[in-house]
Amino acid sequence: MKTDIEVRYAAHPDDVKHWDTDRLRREHLVGSLFTDNTVTMVYTLYDRMVAGGAKPAGEALTLEPVDEVKASFFLHRREIGIFNVGGKGRIRADDMLFDLDFKEALYLGSGDREIIFESVDKNNPALFYFNSTPAHRNYPDRKVSKNDAITAEMGSPEAANHRVINKMIVSQVLESCQLQMGMTELMPGSVWNTMPPHTHGRRMEVYFYFEVPEGQAVCHFMGQPTETRHIWMKNNEAVISPQWSIHAATATASYTFIWGMGGENLDYGDQDFLKQTDLR
Repeated sequence: MKTDIEVRYAAHPDDVKHWDTDRLRREHLVGSLFTDNTVTMVYTLYDRMVAGGAKPAGEALTLEPVDEVKASFFLHRREIGIFNVGGKGRIRADDMLFDLDFKEALYLGSGDREIIFESVDKNNPALFYFNSTPAHRNYPDRKVSKNDAITAEMGSPEAANHRVINKMIVSQVLESCQLQMGMTELMPGSVWNTMPPHTHGRRMEVYFYFEVPEGQAVCHFMGQPTETRHIWMKNNEAVISPQWSIHAATATASYTFIWGMGGENLDYGDQDFLKQTDLR
């Protein structure tokens, strides 16, 4: 197996507004998350979030304690949320075994144990997408399906933003230190997410886009409300959204995305809302 990790540094919004497309993508786009028999990670200095992917295609993969976490175990001072967006898979946490089907999630609290990713069928490998944040204490592990989620239906077909938000790793479902994650599914014919947009200065966020049809693309919007920028994205790519940035997207077809947040609080409703007409 192989582990790849990259460190991304935080940036001031006054600097970001001067970046060209290549620099914006280099600092915020997280691509190539799923490589055969590899654990891929990006460690961002925005709230020290780690976003990553693991594709066990014939080998079991270990979540290694990379140098950046300065610990003997990856979860020594961290918690993690994991979504399976591929074939059937399983995760071993020492003597605990969790089977994860498509779109099922797992929360693992902090603690010194070995985490191993496996696929049930190497010809249809699991694709494990994960977010990890620092943790000050241990909370119980828990598998979460859409049946366990707090759901909210929002938007309308007329506004092309009809969607279902599945809040899966949130305080109403389970206890965590700071990590929150969920999955938003766009209904057929709808392409806009998180519109009207918002910011939340107390938390950063990472969006991971999947179920983007072959040959289609997502246009992710970020930046300060009066200095917006965009990044064109493909299937199975993620994007880092700083605390000061909006996060919204449209696409050339319907899709699904996983959102993950880390930061100062666990209040999902702590958002500073904007009007579409305020954007520039």
